[in-house]
Amino acid sequence: MFELTPFVKNHGLSSFNPFREMEEFEKRFFGDKELFGFRTDIQDQGDSYLLEAELPGFKKEDIHIDIDQGTLTISAERRYENKEEDKNGRFIHSERSYGSFARSFDISSVKEDAISAAYEDGILKLTMPKKEKNIPTSRRLEIG
Repeated sequence: MFELTPFVKNHGLSSFNPFREMEEFEKRFFGDKELFGFRTDIQDQGDSYLLEAELPGFKKEDIHIDIDQGTLTISAERRYENKEEDKNGRFIHSERSYGSFARSFDISSVKEDAISAAYEDGILKLTMPKKEKNIPTSRRLEIG
């Protein structure tokens, strides 16, 4: 029966970890979802890559794609306000929600000027053609 019991030998030392405690609190409070990012899939399609980013509920004008020195950054910002007032203009109910998300990707092996983007049904699709691989040519020098 002893092998079925979790056993941690800590020599009488406290195993309190404030960072682990905060992470567990955050998971209990917000749920076990990723808060500051969005899910992406990258597929190698031979001569290009296809990046699909899930951005449901965003308007196309709220999504920004920036390329800087071999790094592609996708960012999106959402603002939501809901106000309900009574007949005298006093608030009965008011909610505000703001959030921004960003992810960066190394695109050093991609033709930056040939990237195309489309956004439909909450999915951002980037088609990124690969750079031509420079195959070193070998040659023999003749001694003159």
